[in-house]
Amino acid sequence: MNSRQAQFAIHVTAVLFGLTGIFGELTQASATLITAGRALFATATLLLFIGHAGHRIALPSRQAWRALALAGILLAIHWTTFFVAVKVGGIAIATLGFASFPAFITLLEGFLFHERTRVSEWVVVALVTLGLVLVTPSFDFRDQATVGLAWAVLSGLAFALFTLANRKAVAHVAGRELACWENLIVALLTLPWCFTEFPQLRALDWLWLFMLGVFCTALSHALLVSSLSRLKARTAGIVIALEPVYAIAFAALLFAQYPSARALAGGAIIIGAIVWVGLRRRDPD
Repeated sequence: MNSRQAQFAIHVTAVLFGLTGIFGELTQASATLITAGRALFATATLLLFIGHAGHRIALPSRQAWRALALAGILLAIHWTTFFVAVKVGGIAIATLGFASFPAFITLLEGFLFHERTRVSEWVVVALVTLGLVLVTPSFDFRDQATVGLAWAVLSGLAFALFTLANRKAVAHVAGRELACWENLIVALLTLPWCFTEFPQLRALDWLWLFMLGVFCTALSHALLVSSLSRLKARTAGIVIALEPVYAIAFAALLFAQYPSARALAGGAIIIGAIVWVGLRRRDPD
């Protein structure tokens, strides 16, 4: 993959991430079933990718299983709460609420890993908080959109914890196998809670789950990893930060879900803060 192809791949990745909420909205099923179906299709696709590349999956060690189990649990919580947010609050609210995760990562890294938090990172936390205040439709939990935002912020917190848990998991498991094991764990965790719902799925719902698992999960992961072989992590992060923009645009075109001017202003602050810190951050050697 050359640099131009890597640039194209990272933009496709951002679009696929933006489509996650769209397919979740289209699927007429519970958030738990959507999560389980996504994980099943993603696991099967990743196994095919790995087999086609001529690799064999090794069984993780006992220590690796602990790290994988923690990451898998957090990923299951992240996906389930995100799809609840989509169903309750709409795609725009869900995506903008989830976009708060970089602020949680900043706070949690300092607390859990005793890493020094720079002034610029505290500025990002403040900006994301301000953005969330603007995105909040009302401060009344009888408002369905506000409840959806709360679920989305919880999803962002779960994703931040998942990202930090992956720091341990990746030390024990090869990167190409990590996503496969984590998706399998998600499927095993969620299937018992929704297994009886699968016979009720429409054929169209199976298509949306297939799109979620294959394109928005397995393919997007492969594209992201491939693009990072040519792009700086900072560049990739800035492009991925555009995910809410794509999600809101798709929601407006397909479902006529238009966020308020105040929510757009809050979203602009959140995305701007993420892009700003990405521009300031030095890439690892």
